[in-house]
Amino acid sequence: MHAPEVECIVKGKARTPFEFGVKVSVAVTAREGIVVGMRSMPGNPYDGHTVDEALEQVQVLTDTVPAIVLADRGYKGVTPACGTRLILSHTRRLPPQLKRLLKRRQVVEPMIGHMKTEGLLARNWLKGAVGDALHAVLCGAGHNLRMILAHLRVLFVALVAWLFAAKSVDFRGHRSLALFPN
Repeated sequence: MHAPEVECIVKGKARTPFEFGVKVSVAVTAREGIVVGMRSMPGNPYDGHTVDEALEQVQVLTDTVPAIVLADRGYKGVTPACGTRLILSHTRRLPPQLKRLLKRRQVVEPMIGHMKTEGLLARNWLKGAVGDALHAVLCGAGHNLRMILAHLRVLFVALVAWLFAAKSVDFRGHRSLALFPN
């Protein structure tokens, strides 16, 4: 009935206790929310075992190694191989600056939800393990494009509003009442 690479992933939620598919690791920048790495993880591995592969992909794509990784409790007891500092959610005794930064980790969950619904991450139409990997990367790229288009939309509206305000002022500096003055 399913493709052979599909696994049963236990979510532990009341609404959807199980998902069928392949686990995907998502790497997002903390401040901007740009997806800098998405990788499918066949075989349903433990979350802590995926951190090195995810950091390797981020390093390949961005040519930088992140200094700090914000993660949930699934990564408990793991130290990344590349010297990156791993900060888990619900960690106590952190400086206020790191506490503020750790709150940004909560932004990733709605992003994943948007990728599943709008970005079609929930359903993969590509065949095999290679198709799973391509689908994950394409969903990350699509999410980034949607974010860029949203920012461009805001800039366009601001530009049109500025042009309309500049057009409605006549040469003496008085505002005219006509929508399209001659």
